[in-house]
Amino acid sequence: MDCEKLEEYSNHIQELCTLNSSKGEINHIQLLSSQMDSLFISKKFSDVTFIVDNQKFFCHRLILAARCEYFRALFYGGMRESNSTSDIVICDTSSTSFQMLLNYIYSGLVVLKTLKDHEVIDLLNAANKYDLLALQNAVGSYLESIISIENVTIIYDAACLYSLTSLKQKCLIFIDHNAIDVLASENFVSLSETSLLAIISRDSFYAPEINIFNAIVDWIKNNEPMLDKNSILKYVRLPLISLHDLFHVVRKSKLFNSDAILDAVQMKTELGVSDMPLRGYLDSETNLAQNCFGATVLSGEFCDTLFDGEFACYDLERGFTRHLISDEKQGIVVALSRPSIINMIKLLLWDKDQRSYSYIIEGSLDNQNWIQIVDYSIYMCRSWQKICFPQRVIRYIRVLGTNNSVNRYFHLVTFQCFYTSGLTHVKNGIIVPSCNVASVTASAQVIEGVSRNPNALIDGKTEAYDWEYGYTCHHIGSGCIIVQLSQPYLISSCRMLLWDCDDRDYSFYIEVSLDCKNWKMVVDKRDVLCKRWQNMIFEPEVISFIKIVGTKNSVNEVFHVVHFECPSSIECFNLTKS
Repeated sequence: MDCEKLEEYSNHIQELCTLNSSKGEINHIQLLSSQMDSLFISKKFSDVTFIVDNQKFFCHRLILAARCEYFRALFYGGMRESNSTSDIVICDTSSTSFQMLLNYIYSGLVVLKTLKDHEVIDLLNAANKYDLLALQNAVGSYLESIISIENVTIIYDAACLYSLTSLKQKCLIFIDHNAIDVLASENFVSLSETSLLAIISRDSFYAPEINIFNAIVDWIKNNEPMLDKNSILKYVRLPLISLHDLFHVVRKSKLFNSDAILDAVQMKTELGVSDMPLRGYLDSETNLAQNCFGATVLSGEFCDTLFDGEFACYDLERGFTRHLISDEKQGIVVALSRPSIINMIKLLLWDKDQRSYSYIIEGSLDNQNWIQIVDYSIYMCRSWQKICFPQRVIRYIRVLGTNNSVNRYFHLVTFQCFYTSGLTHVKNGIIVPSCNVASVTASAQVIEGVSRNPNALIDGKTEAYDWEYGYTCHHIGSGCIIVQLSQPYLISSCRMLLWDCDDRDYSFYIEVSLDCKNWKMVVDKRDVLCKRWQNMIFEPEVISFIKIVGTKNSVNEVFHVVHFECPSSIECFNLTKS
């Protein structure tokens, strides 16, 4: 080594060998990586040679075995290579990907951004073959960041082959959101049959069905010798293709017989739009009712604020959209930018006083033929509403107010609609909650009972109470405590904390109602002396109101409750655990 190179190398070593005095540690990881990498690119100390694409790679058994389980088994697992001095020929890996693999083994470093897409895929293949899981996951993460129209089908095939779940999901989301362009891409015909079927069978693969059909025809032409056409063609949704294209494109292709085409025509003429095998746009966990996504309000007064995301600045004069309840079937109509897959709607009803509303929600694809999503016309609802239902393809949503306990207008502050993968148990259109819904955060309110803080009973605080604060009460023999939930729920348990700053006993009963008029008793402890925490289970009931009536206090004539919840957090925990 000449003097100039020696000085350059010395400076490089000095730069890598740094003492972090503030931490009191010596960090020479970069130096180690650099020196190990230099060992790889020379014949020095090598004791095994690989030949890949007629190119020789001089390596070190011990280093390979220390870094890779595959080579550990090869060299020290009793296989013939353990004692052989012959060169090892690799036939199913390219020299480029093998060199990158060795670079990673020796230095822990691979620069992916300079590689072409197919080279990255080759490296992924090598990482999988040689069981380098960390490298495989790292390459998979990098591929997630470079997905494009041109490479998404190739990457998706690789993700399926190597079971890279996160990468598969990212590819499918990209394909769904760019379906028309992906269908027209050059590499679409290179998809494996398994990958093709996984894509075109999805309800969320949203593109004109004739485009899907034409792309499948091209795919069949490129893969015909190796497939069963019917296993693919059955995923074409013929009723979604126009009559013109059915007769002038599909029939001429001779891929479907006349009966299949006539069946599709019959479905188009006899079934409603909502009964078709529809496809729709899906953007999981995203509110599609926003101006930025092209959503609009087609009917309703003062509709400019419905999508503005403002949940606080509204009053009697502004910040809401409304319609006159007597206007039959007018309602507030929201139009999404395209047919979309949704399974949850959230509403914020005007809630600056104790009024209640009733309503119906309907969905449509054409703004003419409507299907009912939920009917809450017999329930008293307030504030935030969460409506969950089996996923549907919908473009228009109509919220039709049927009652306002104060006047004849239905007031809607905010409208949101989503597809969510979160599990919510629903029975006959009513949510079966898995957490406490008798809380301020769940928009419940205490409408009867005495307290310094109106909602102390449901604010979630179970320790900050004394003789003066932190409880809700009523005089025994007259009055009660009533909690209104935000919407009807199917509930079978509740839990409450009786005031316990001394050793007194209480007796009580609990009733439930849908309208705050007709009550049903679900808990009867009038003949039981109770203290502190009470956990109560009863037959499932659809509930909007809960009335707690104290019948005895061993010290005085006032019934005190610190905290109330339903369903019971203990029962929710037990259910989750089981």
